[in-house]
Amino acid sequence: MKVGVVSLGCAKNLVDSEMIMGVLRGAGVEIVTDPAESDAIIVNTCGFIESAKEEAVQTIAEMHGHGKKLIVCGCYAERYREKIAREMPYVDRIVGVRDYPQFGKILSDVFVREHLNFGAPDYMNRFLATSPATPYLKLSDGCDNRCTYCAIPLIRGDFKSRRFDDVVAEAELLAKNGAKELNLISQDTTRYGTDLSVDRHPLLPALLVRLCRIDGIKIVRVLYLYPDEITDDLLLTMAAEPKIARYFDVPVQHASDAVLKRMNRRGGEAMLYELFAKIRRLMPDAILRTTLIVGFPGETEADFAKLLSFVDAIGFDRLGAFAYSREEDTPAFDMADQVPEDVKQARLEAVMKRQKKIVRIKNRAQIGTIHETIVEAYDPKSRFYYGRSRALAPDDVDGSLVFQSPQTLHLGDVAFVKVTSVFGYDLIGDAVFAQ
Repeated sequence: MKVGVVSLGCAKNLVDSEMIMGVLRGAGVEIVTDPAESDAIIVNTCGFIESAKEEAVQTIAEMHGHGKKLIVCGCYAERYREKIAREMPYVDRIVGVRDYPQFGKILSDVFVREHLNFGAPDYMNRFLATSPATPYLKLSDGCDNRCTYCAIPLIRGDFKSRRFDDVVAEAELLAKNGAKELNLISQDTTRYGTDLSVDRHPLLPALLVRLCRIDGIKIVRVLYLYPDEITDDLLLTMAAEPKIARYFDVPVQHASDAVLKRMNRRGGEAMLYELFAKIRRLMPDAILRTTLIVGFPGETEADFAKLLSFVDAIGFDRLGAFAYSREEDTPAFDMADQVPEDVKQARLEAVMKRQKKIVRIKNRAQIGTIHETIVEAYDPKSRFYYGRSRALAPDDVDGSLVFQSPQTLHLGDVAFVKVTSVFGYDLIGDAVFAQ
């Protein structure tokens, strides 16, 4: 049997897809990339914002066009199960994220073949869709923050950490299979372990130290840090451990106290300024990344001006921005003073225009510097390698290091690349030596 798997949405969803593919492989199913070659197709959907929902619907319809058995799972399936059943009767099975522990049994029901024995999804049995050298390591699921714009708690439920020893065991297995960089992800990574101890003490600093002791691991990167949960203990740990990338992915969403309050975000403008100043005092070479939402209900011109001033003042190395997406069943959906769509788009363009100038200056400053780089791809036509350093995350947001090498390199190899020029968000260079 051959099955195609389409994974939409975030890296956390991708890890779920990798576990699903592990279940399939464990039963002897062949994973194929061409839907036309498959006997069945699984679409793992995202349902976070309107654009993601539209992509999910379009992808499901496209996969239906291949005339195969069709299973729809993931966040959109969890959130809109009845809608899918009503409007897409051709879908053979709808599997919400809370059904995942029974995924093996569900597959057995769909594929009625005696020789197929499907187990349960297991982090220790992932079939990696990313490079084995740079996998994601998922620490938890769900969220307790209850931001007024966000549907994740409705879909994924309350925050729940994985057991400390289970995370370490998976990391050791990934390292044994060639991982050189671990990318830690959660909906709220800073909160990891608070639900595992009586005093609700976060375990992220201790976990980072333990992961750095694993042989073969060169880089440990932490993604999705909630700003007011970044403790001095965490900062000092990140500053002290040479394997930890000094890379701070801190989605702040806004910088106006009034907007943050309506978003139900903890902390405010003053706290954010102090946080990023503290990070740079401790680690002057730190990479700062954030995401912003413009056009949130009630956002005034004065609020937006504060946001632009904040972007200029902090000078983020990486920044993504989104126009507010009005999501049903969230508190913000019914808020007064919804911002017109054309105003949202104008503000979005203004933020990204401002950030583009900042990135251009920062990238040009990298010319002449040398980056330890993990090789992720090679283009035989141009003879360029593509890779990432500690300053670049693996989620297609940060760009790549694009370089040539006098030595033949392989995926997962580590090269030292001297930056010679800049092209958009990518750094261009040459390998000065490799190991």
